[in-house]
Amino acid sequence: MIRTTLKLDIDNPPTSVNNVPSNEVAFFDIETTGFSPNNTNLYLIGLAYESEGSWVLDQWFAENTAEEVLIIREFSEAVRDCHLLISYNGLGFDTAYLREKCKTYDIPFISGKIPHLDIYRQIFPYKKFFKLENYKQKNIERFLGIHREDIYNGGELINYYKEYTKNPDNRTKDILLQHNADDIRGLIAILPILSYVTFFNGGFDLSQVDIQRYETADGNIAMDAVFDLIPTIPLPKHISYGTGPLYLSGKGKKVGFKISMYTGELKFYYSDYTDYYYLPKEDMAVHKSVAFYVDKDFRTQAKAANCYSRKTGRFLPQFSELIEPYFKIEYHDKITYFELTDELCENDTLIKKYIMHCLNHMR
Repeated sequence: MIRTTLKLDIDNPPTSVNNVPSNEVAFFDIETTGFSPNNTNLYLIGLAYESEGSWVLDQWFAENTAEEVLIIREFSEAVRDCHLLISYNGLGFDTAYLREKCKTYDIPFISGKIPHLDIYRQIFPYKKFFKLENYKQKNIERFLGIHREDIYNGGELINYYKEYTKNPDNRTKDILLQHNADDIRGLIAILPILSYVTFFNGGFDLSQVDIQRYETADGNIAMDAVFDLIPTIPLPKHISYGTGPLYLSGKGKKVGFKISMYTGELKFYYSDYTDYYYLPKEDMAVHKSVAFYVDKDFRTQAKAANCYSRKTGRFLPQFSELIEPYFKIEYHDKITYFELTDELCENDTLIKKYIMHCLNHMR
């Protein structure tokens, strides 16, 4: 087994991650000869951590398959006092692989008991906003403008390792170590991607609300509500995404969230329709206490689908019954609307709750 230790030059090193001090955090990545721990081997583990103000990378390299158990033991001891492990897709692969190998060698699965931040799992729910070809770590690095020296992927290096076990040479070993080291460097470097997770989980302040009027292609006048948002952590790169009436765009400390408004007349449906009569001529429902005085020829017992009153105004869509009273175009519509009043615009708490509701709908 070969163990190497080297200092890492990290631009803007983290002082903490998820409120855990940087000297209690470790970044790790494993290299294997395949996906199944039952018939493949673990040959390299990299672990980066802060030591006396500097970032250090330890790598444990199995020169042959018999040394697999040695690097697992060394790694397990090294993370014993760690308070947070960080990986990229580690919950989906690395820890599951290590768990099975620990069972095979009867080694305590220490790393499985440590809190784990999987960056891939954190950002994947918001993949629509990044518009990447795939969500491998290298693509996240490219999105953030991070350059790496390594030109290989893990799959390509399997044959390199198998060749090394037959004919060991420093060049091949260095290629294998370099790939793992670049994965670890990249893992630390992409931490700013978590600023988007913070944003989508409510890490922003509402600056102002504007109503924009414009003329559509068919000559009608339409209106948008535009919410200016200030992320609590600056977003490093521009993102934009829209679906239906919702459109988000921005970076840094400035994000605009545009929502198409419905202007005109909508219906408010009464839930207790058995207490109402429907008046066909007026196309509206009135309570029986009032409709009792209406000629029977001009009223019918209300049904759920015609038990409504009408209201004209400016409305915003919602995708569950968040803000009341809510209105509909037709009874069976899933999208409901609430009136955007001046009073509501001044309620920052409710507006933020609504924005979060819309952002979750866009995922």
